[in-house]
Order: sequence, then C-alpha cells, then structure tokens
Amino acid sequence: MNLQNFPRVLRKLMNVLVNLLRSSLGRKLVMGATGAGLFGFVIVHMLGNLQIFAGAETLNQYAILLRTSEELLWGFRLALLGMVALHLYCAITLTIDNRRARPAGYADKQPLGATIASRTMMISGVIVAAFIVFHILHFTTRDIFTDYQSWKTMVHGREGHDVYRMVIHGFSIPWVSVAYIVGVGLLCVHLSHGVQSFFQSLGLVSPGYQSIIRAAGIVAAIIIFVGMALVPVSVLLKWIS
Repeated sequence: MNLQNFPRVLRKLMNVLVNLLRSSLGRKLVMGATGAGLFGFVIVHMLGNLQIFAGAETLNQYAILLRTSEELLWGFRLALLGMVALHLYCAITLTIDNRRARPAGYADKQPLGATIASRTMMISGVIVAAFIVFHILHFTTRDIFTDYQSWKTMVHGREGHDVYRMVIHGFSIPWVSVAYIVGVGLLCVHLSHGVQSFFQSLGLVSPGYQSIIRAAGIVAAIIIFVGMALVPVSVLLKWIS
C-alpha cells in the first residue's frame, strides 16, 4: 500500500468504527473483535513468559528481539491499549443500555442459567484493566521499581534489559506475585465467558453447540491461568532463581 494513501485509509477505518459504535449491534461486534484480539495477545504473552524456564539467555534474547524496532513495538502497544479502551467502552455502554431497557421490576434479577463469570463480567473487566495498568508500570515502563531501568545484560553482542533478573526480583516479592496471580485469575474468569460471548456477538452459537463452546472457553481459561501463574509460583517456590 502506498504510504501516501495511509491517512485516507485511516480516516475511512475511523469512519467505519464510529458508525459501528453508534449502534448496539455494532458495539457488540467491536467488543467481540477486540476481545478476540486481546485473547490472542494473552496467548502470545503467556508463551513468551514461559521462556523463562529455558534460562536467562533465552528470555533476554526474546526480550531484545521484541525491542528490535521501538517504533513498531510502541505502535503495537498503542493498538493494544486501543483495543482495551474500545472493549471497555463497548462493555460499559452496552451494560447501561441493557439496564435502561430492562423493566424496573426485573432490574435485580439475573437471567436463567447465568454463570458467575457472566454475572461478574463488568467487575472483573474493570479490575483486569487496573491490573494491566499495574503490570505495565511494573515490567514495561519500570516506574514502580525504578532500579529496573539500570539492569542491563549482553546477549550475543547486543545490550538489552535484564528481563530475567527483573522477573525473578519482581515475583520474589510475595504481594506482587499474589496480585499477579489474582489478576490473572480474574482475567481467566473474564475470558471463560468472553469466548462464548464472542461467538454470540457474531450469531454463531446454536443450541447444539452452546455447551461445547462454553466448555472450550473454560478449558482455554484454565490453560492460560496455569501457564501465566506458573512463573510467579515457580519464583516464590524457588524452582527458578
């Protein structure tokens, strides 16, 4: 694509997005699409984190590789934050619309068959958003423990942050590990229902497949929780050091 046409393409995409956000159906589609994108990111992030078990050199080399292009990396981060913002906006506005449309006598009643995950989607989503902010300040911008800024290492002749040492130090602090595990747990509760909601938003759920999709969401959430929580648990138990 000709880069000169990029602003025009971006404007067209923004117009499409604005039009989608004006309707409840459009917001459901946007929420489903952003949820799927965030789900994919969580999988990739989990696989990246698990490289810590391959040793310091492997994890630090992976971290240096991610920072090969700072412009591309920050572009990806901004896109990720944009998805989070859109996801939260759609979730909040759809919840408000649903409550306004619900008769007053049924305001406090839950739908038949509602699960804990579905009933707490809004609460878990807000807490997860706060957890993401904390996680970014902790390991990405390194504003919580500023000493991390100076922790450098060399891998194959290239300098980068000593991510391995940073992760070990960070998760050696019990409250940090507990906060991380709780945050990941709530994220997975959110995801377990989010998988089903994604297919519902696209109108792809039929009665015959609803239980299968629900089970797939729960299994995926369990796998992600184990994979993400394994790192802080291993540090606390000194399985890696």
